[in-house]
Amino acid sequence: MNKNLLTVTETAERIGVSADTIRRWEKKGLIKSTRSEYNYRLFNLDEVKRIKDRQDGSHFPIKFEVLKSKHKTKYTTIELFTGAGGTALGLENSGLINTLMVEIDRNAVETLKINRPKWNVIHDDIRNISFKGKSVDIVEGGFPCQAFSYAGKKLGFEDKTKGTLFFEFARCVKETMPKIAVGENVRGLLRHDNGKTLQTMVEALQEIGYKVAYKIVRAQYLDVPQKRERLIIIGVRNDLDLPILFPKEKDYVVSLKDALRGVPKSEGQEYTEKKKKVLELVSPGGYWRDLPVDIQKEYMGASFYMGGGKTGMARRLSWDEPSLTLTCSPAQKQTERCHPDETRPLTYREYARIQTFPDEWKFAGSLGAKYKQIGNAVPVNLGYHLGKSLIAMLENKPDLETMVEIFPVSDEKLKKTLFD
Repeated sequence: MNKNLLTVTETAERIGVSADTIRRWEKKGLIKSTRSEYNYRLFNLDEVKRIKDRQDGSHFPIKFEVLKSKHKTKYTTIELFTGAGGTALGLENSGLINTLMVEIDRNAVETLKINRPKWNVIHDDIRNISFKGKSVDIVEGGFPCQAFSYAGKKLGFEDKTKGTLFFEFARCVKETMPKIAVGENVRGLLRHDNGKTLQTMVEALQEIGYKVAYKIVRAQYLDVPQKRERLIIIGVRNDLDLPILFPKEKDYVVSLKDALRGVPKSEGQEYTEKKKKVLELVSPGGYWRDLPVDIQKEYMGASFYMGGGKTGMARRLSWDEPSLTLTCSPAQKQTERCHPDETRPLTYREYARIQTFPDEWKFAGSLGAKYKQIGNAVPVNLGYHLGKSLIAMLENKPDLETMVEIFPVSDEKLKKTLFD
């Protein structure tokens, strides 16, 4: 066993904290554990020491940067449901060549055109677009997750998926037959409708002619100062002997303090005076349970008596951790994103930094439209790491120091994964 991997008790003793502290750091997403052959949780001692230094205020800052490769490749992509360009920019930064992007939202399209005038962006409903005759190495799309109809379960690809935006992604794959197809969605897709939705997607791609694997990717361990999880689905064309690779998580996280250092000033939403007075009582990293009980009841209303942790309500972020997952508005009551020191929502440029957009990336539209575009985006650095894995796949040169190889799902494995 790696001498640097210790149990929770051994780790706590070595660095002089309680085992409960180690568990709390893991729960917060500041550290991660692996499992021993006997199913014990094991922690990397160096990683835990770094977190302790951060908590003690003696850490050196992690360098925050928008990652960018110096080398361009020859590999081309089609990017669907492009939004404000988080994935597209990340893939470009990794060295891939974006040849075509499709987006229906006019503000997002304007954002793309302002920042990349030479990008080939189509402003239209994807249902109106034919991809026949186009040759490309990769098709990527973060399709919205919609309900599926299972009435024609055994009647083939179109019968199972038509009418959903996943169908449009899969149709593009079928019409272009790229070497690699990449789908991206929220973690909840893994269990949506007891796993049947994901099963339908995997079977549809298999029917088109792809070996398929999927993995939950955690952005906070991939140079993104945010606890954001995405489900990535990768398909490789059956006639190609290529590995399926996903980015390997780093042993560090980027804190909010590291990410927002020197962030440009910008406009942002504001709290009402009543709400501001409540949030002034919440310490960094705290939430509604830290308020006096009478204020909890008044602020929470009926939610106070309902189940669930409701940990997003009256939530103030902490400098020493990555941000919570950003939403389309930093001042929504259920998903509060209050600045660690100042009693205000995060500004839209702070939002953009946390999503790892470069400071020069401009966003079109109203303030609400800017927040929406940024909140819906895939973090740029996550797109970069994904792109590096795709390049390694196409070159058949897996670097298992920075990537993880995942084997395609078989019918039996798919059923076991989803329904056990």
